Amino acid sequence: MIRDVSDLEVYKLSLELMASLYEFLKKIPASEYDSVKQAKRCSKSIPANIAEGFAKRSSEAEFKRFLKIALGSSDELVTHLRTIVIAVPNLKITAETLQEEYRSLSRRINKLHSVW
Repeated sequence: MIRDVSDLEVYKLSLELMASLYEFLKKIPASEYDSVKQAKRCSKSIPANIAEGFAKRSSEAEFKRFLKIALGSSDELVTHLRTIVIAVPNLKITAETLQEEYRSLSRRINKLHSVW
């Protein structure tokens, strides 16, 4: 039974991915500060919106709206990872792994949206 937002797999996964992303972002040169800042903002937005939506789950429409916002942040983050690869090509493999993990998270958020 889901009693708290931390019982949701997508919430837990978003936090785990955020930790991985932060480790990755430490390798980005200062010249790409804006990309790092944007990526961090997106990664924080995902669990925050899932949590806010869960708190408002008495309204199915509100919960779903916040899941869509979280989904948008996840998809936006994939784009930031792609731009980082352009700026720092030697990080391509790790960035692509993170991209796939965030695409997987997006699919899971979308599935939760569909079945809720």
